[in-house]
Amino acid sequence: MGVVEDGRYDGVDRRPWGKFDRATLRVYSLLFHLIDVGAVAGVLWDRFLVPSQRRVISAGLNMRQEQARSVMCFLAGMHDIGKLIPYFQAREPVAYVRLGEELVADAGPVVHVPHARASMHVGLHLLGELGFAVGGNDSPAVRAAQCLGGHHGRFLQLDVDGAASAQRVQATLGGPGWQELRRRYVRLLWHLFGVEEAPKTMSVEAAVLITGLTMVADRIASQRRYWVPNADTPSFGAAEHHSRARRQAGEEVERLGLARFALDRIPFTTAHPALEEPNALQASVMEEFPRLVAERGSGIAVVTDAMGTGKSVAALEMARIFNEHCGTQGVMWLLPATAAADQAWEVLDRYVRAHRPEYAPVTLVHHHSDLNEAYTGRLLSPADTCVLDGPPDDPFADDQDDADDEREYGPGVAGPDAWLRGRDNALLAQYTVSTTDQAQMAVLPVRHSALRMLALTGKTVVVDEAHALDAFSQLQLLRLLQWLGAMNCPVVLLSATMPASTATELVRAYLWGAGRTGLHTVSFAPGYPGWLFADAATATAHRMSEPARHEQRAAQRRIAHIRVRKVIYQPLGQPGRALEAGERLAVIADVLQPVIRRGGCAAVVCATVADAQDTYAYLRRIWTGRGDDLVLMHARVKGRRRQNTLEDLRHQLGPAGPRPARRVVVTTSLLDVSLDVDVDLMVSDLASVARLLQRLGRLGRFTHLWTGQDRRPAWWNAGTSPTLTVLHPVNSSGATALPPGWDTLEPAVALHETARLLPALEKEPLVVPDAVQALVEQVHGVTSGVAAQTTRLQQMAAAYQARTTRQEQLSAIHLVPPAKRVSSLADLHRQHLTTAQAVTRPGLLPRRLLPCHRSADGTLTFDAAGQLPLPDQEHLSPRQLRGILEHSLPVPAAWVARASAGHQPPASWKQDPLLADIVLLPTDSVARESEHRFGQHWLRMDEELGLQHRKQQ
Repeated sequence: MGVVEDGRYDGVDRRPWGKFDRATLRVYSLLFHLIDVGAVAGVLWDRFLVPSQRRVISAGLNMRQEQARSVMCFLAGMHDIGKLIPYFQAREPVAYVRLGEELVADAGPVVHVPHARASMHVGLHLLGELGFAVGGNDSPAVRAAQCLGGHHGRFLQLDVDGAASAQRVQATLGGPGWQELRRRYVRLLWHLFGVEEAPKTMSVEAAVLITGLTMVADRIASQRRYWVPNADTPSFGAAEHHSRARRQAGEEVERLGLARFALDRIPFTTAHPALEEPNALQASVMEEFPRLVAERGSGIAVVTDAMGTGKSVAALEMARIFNEHCGTQGVMWLLPATAAADQAWEVLDRYVRAHRPEYAPVTLVHHHSDLNEAYTGRLLSPADTCVLDGPPDDPFADDQDDADDEREYGPGVAGPDAWLRGRDNALLAQYTVSTTDQAQMAVLPVRHSALRMLALTGKTVVVDEAHALDAFSQLQLLRLLQWLGAMNCPVVLLSATMPASTATELVRAYLWGAGRTGLHTVSFAPGYPGWLFADAATATAHRMSEPARHEQRAAQRRIAHIRVRKVIYQPLGQPGRALEAGERLAVIADVLQPVIRRGGCAAVVCATVADAQDTYAYLRRIWTGRGDDLVLMHARVKGRRRQNTLEDLRHQLGPAGPRPARRVVVTTSLLDVSLDVDVDLMVSDLASVARLLQRLGRLGRFTHLWTGQDRRPAWWNAGTSPTLTVLHPVNSSGATALPPGWDTLEPAVALHETARLLPALEKEPLVVPDAVQALVEQVHGVTSGVAAQTTRLQQMAAAYQARTTRQEQLSAIHLVPPAKRVSSLADLHRQHLTTAQAVTRPGLLPRRLLPCHRSADGTLTFDAAGQLPLPDQEHLSPRQLRGILEHSLPVPAAWVARASAGHQPPASWKQDPLLADIVLLPTDSVARESEHRFGQHWLRMDEELGLQHRKQQ
């Protein structure tokens, strides 16, 4: 029979099943599911893919876009052709008995082959029959077949002459009747989706995007509520179902919020209502940037300026211009820390809502996003929950059978829609704020990395605080930029303290991915303050005009003072211990006296959590004011407390906050990244110049906004304030003496080099932004000569370089190759990492710790009073899950590696993806034992100080 006849009601056999619901025994035709996914893919091409992505696919197939669309729909529809094999069909006896006697008799030996792999093996020859050239790893048939095999998240190696050979397929995947039915299904899909000819080529970039789109289409069409109603309708032919499937797909894509939308052009002050007019840098972007992008096309931009000067606004304007001229839509805003991401989400959400779109989901993606009430409270119902890379929404979904579809679960994310909240779907929203690690996983061999790449490349990608990554993470960012360059995706890098060498390296990586070579001697330093744009077409560097740079520098110029206090580092030890003069804690108390006696807002930024706990404990001992005027903020507290503290800090110390009469915040490096707060006085442990400059950006930050307002304390002196006091730890001879563990936070050589600069910085007021870049280069730049001044610093520099090299080597082990160096698509998944195993920062493989209480009868409760028992049941509600996560906190896996039976959670939790790695830290209400030993590590949860850790040497 021909394809026209096969498409009729009495045409091709529709009895093989593709979806089965064990709860209701509903059976859904495999052919109809294939048509559903192809139809959804077509709608996603029209309404979700942006023009730049369509161009990448059509160029990668060397076809007109109309034909490229047809091929993409056909391949998406063909994704589950591997279900038409005896092994899969026999998995459900109720459905299997519905097959015709001919197929059952022709089954032959039933060989266990996961259906994703079977799709690849049977698809290779069926594609070859349709004109796809079968050859090496880069041949169209091989890559298209790998797209079929990769639709569950991992690209598989294809052995053309082995398991995928015609002889093996015929021997293991059904007899001639099965093979002929598969052939008829595929030719019917070819006809229904209007494919005219097979592509002569398929690029790696096109294959990745097609696979990512197939994953999304399959998730949509596999929703139980999507296909079950179709299973209940009267039977009709494939052609009629195709017509209906297109209508249903269009409605569903709109309902899920995946359809792209354009924001109306509105005045600058409407888009950014907190600003009266653009500053010189922002005005330069708005005046000079559109012409460059219109003429040159996509590329990478770098913006450098002092802290708190509006780089985020400049990035949003650049993203708007890129999107208007480069065929992208939306923003993917990446930040290094969750606290910074929370604040950026509020900025992006306000920006999008200022345009008054009818519907514009703005998602927040990181492992604490479910604790952000500003996000979840407005956009989600209390019953909503979320899982990143979790199981399908249908507990009886057939795709759980595959051996290579490991069950891997990561941290939760949320979204403004019941579908967008799930797994990594939240990354697909047109406007997304995420931690950088979520994007880094697009270039790690984790499941669904192709979907992450699809989500990234449709938008302008903004990498905020691009300087804040270490060598390990920086290498992953470089590889990501290479892929974004290959995908012609515009990128904006932001930083206040980026060395020129780092900016040049990042820009070169992007341009190399875009095919531009021979740039080893070209500098892409943007100047400070300023911006640079390097177009992907010619790799030409375009910089902010010098008059605009001069105007920006003059407008943002302010004076700050560095004061250095040499201190003897000594842990607090016993709470009642008397301090000696010159001890770190005594000096901190002395510096804070103006705030303690006369009011104002101050921050004490400590090197480690243990130092912050000691500092808070001592200040609490001598505190004479209101109890809530002294605040401790660090990462080792329960999730809800940490989130509430950060929100209160941003609200009260923000530009329009109800500034308290007195407030002292004891914190760690949480303060360094993108927190829009202002303090009158700051004390900081010794840190690198880059970090000190970041902290300086929170000191007197809003002075220019508060002209004529009485918002500063009485002791504030415009001539001597703001002042950053840096605590310089020294030994008895006055030489720098780094406390134990400080050199693991930052390179020891950078701390020593900064310490050598402090006396000079103390002599003269620091002029910002004029002096910033020179200071950064002096310590962090490749031309820094400070390390060569002494033998000891030379040794430290050598040790740091060796450590950096080791980090880069470790990072490179798991990185996928650049697009231009991929032969087989399986190169992207040579290693088998789950999202939980993928490391995006060195040494970080966290576990969740849940402090709780154990009563006399052994009952575990959240509270000491025993009123809130830990839930222990087979199915936990979303509210119960969120309650558990709110009480937990992440810790390094090494700290709890030797957990005993008493630290294990209820057995029912092991079945839940979000709770599978939780370790309990119970306080015995009878024995009052609160310190627990895990091998060399001792942990204790103090309700006021947070988690306390000590290591037995």
